[in-house]
Amino acid sequence: MISLTIIARVADGLPLAASIQEDEQSGRDLQQYQSQAKQLCRKLNAQSPDRCTLEAGDMNFHYLIAQGVCYLSLCEASFPRKIAFAYLEDLHSEFYDQYGRRVPTVTRPYSFIEFDTYIQKTKKTYVDSRARRNLGSINTELQDVQRIMVANIEEVLQRGEALSALDTKASNLSTMSKKYRSDAKYLNTRSTYAKVAAVAVFFITLIVYARFWWL
Repeated sequence: MISLTIIARVADGLPLAASIQEDEQSGRDLQQYQSQAKQLCRKLNAQSPDRCTLEAGDMNFHYLIAQGVCYLSLCEASFPRKIAFAYLEDLHSEFYDQYGRRVPTVTRPYSFIEFDTYIQKTKKTYVDSRARRNLGSINTELQDVQRIMVANIEEVLQRGEALSALDTKASNLSTMSKKYRSDAKYLNTRSTYAKVAAVAVFFITLIVYARFWWL
């Protein structure tokens, strides 16, 4: 289930459109999640990772940044990430076509609140179980959703750490991992050469010894 969707400008966190699905069955209070979503939007910047999942207990925030706009959704933790990001990609495509040129100039919050109509219609498509079975051929860049960065919403908000810092840490870890693999490959190559050299020395010694013996 997709409980909350917010579209915001990355430069200043200004909310541009939103849609809230009240969860009466679970009795879940979405006010806290709304507050977290707004805080998150204000923390984003041009250096933030363009796709990220933030864990919030039994719920997950997923966001996509494109053309200076953040598309954020709140889903149950069991909701497939590939479907969640495909939903955000869909919103981005339509929103940019309709309002892309006006985004930098608006000053009033929720200037495009009428986009809620499209959000509601699209949400039904991605939430409906029968429709989701037909989404296997979604044209999305998310072929490997496991590579999308995952963090904890409370840690990000309480530490006051920008998501760009998390992205930097992830990049550093990736660089260190590549360096480790490179060093390991170099050491393995040296080890192989050493073994070959040892075998060569053994055979040369054996040949010299044999010639000396027979002479």
